[in-house]
Amino acid sequence: MKKYRVIFMGTPMFATSVLKTLLEMKNQFDIVGVVCQPDRKTGRKQEVQFSPVKQLALANNLLVFQPEKLIDAYEELAQLQPDLILTCAYGQFIPSKILALPTINCLNVHASLLPKLRGGAPIHKAIIYGDHETGISLMQMVKKMDAGDVYYQNKLTISLTDTASSLHDKLMVLAIDIIKHHLIPTLENKYHPVAQDETKVTFAYNITREEERINWNQIKENIYNQIRGLYAWPIAYTTINDKIYKIHEAKISLDHLTISDQQLANGTIVTLTKEGIKVKVINGYLILLKIQREGKKPVETSVFYNNPSPKIAVHQQFV
Repeated sequence: MKKYRVIFMGTPMFATSVLKTLLEMKNQFDIVGVVCQPDRKTGRKQEVQFSPVKQLALANNLLVFQPEKLIDAYEELAQLQPDLILTCAYGQFIPSKILALPTINCLNVHASLLPKLRGGAPIHKAIIYGDHETGISLMQMVKKMDAGDVYYQNKLTISLTDTASSLHDKLMVLAIDIIKHHLIPTLENKYHPVAQDETKVTFAYNITREEERINWNQIKENIYNQIRGLYAWPIAYTTINDKIYKIHEAKISLDHLTISDQQLANGTIVTLTKEGIKVKVINGYLILLKIQREGKKPVETSVFYNNPSPKIAVHQQFV
């Protein structure tokens, strides 16, 4: 059996599922190099933290590259003589010169059912957009973002309670399956690549700060999808009296909007219940279950029922 020389490119936790699987398939793959984004300072203390892929690579004594611009590593990568370049959530465009390096192929593991949700935030946006299914695509790398032919796709249903965090973990399992069972057949030309239908393309660009802020002048279903689509990172937020509150968890109320509440501004706290904070929106109510005031720890909102706070009170408005 042929042993393929692989350069793997990836950075976040999601990509470790693919790298771990390649490591387990050591009889089929020889990982000659790993490329990930440069180390960044994170947190309040601005400490340098290695990415999950870098940590995994170093723990397995793999050669690691972290160029600011990928083309700057061209000569070093060319010397590795790869049969395959495999990417997953790497975070940079791959220059044509590097795409031409492998003797067999350049492939990408993408967390959506292409041509839907091209871009860097497909897991978040699948929930935010209210999609009912998503999956993993094994695709040809081309210079245009996530636009290459698709070799194989694994699908899954998005539940109404899924968050970006839970969907992330489910898709990691699908990514493992696609590497274990479908990467070798792809390299052996047993699958015929299918061109993406450009008329069905949608995009999932990286989340902006503005997209994290809740617009209460939306229907409850959209706000609910936004909250769970941004959990557990970066987390949707709102404000009261210029103080930021992150919304970790919510649910849709089945109560019909009362005539008196119809006159209230959207985002107004209607009542504090044993379940949580009931907030009026265009077509009903949302129940906020867990929130986090800036500088504080997250709390279950049921605490406000027995322990009223002037910071969270009936008739105040989230904006």
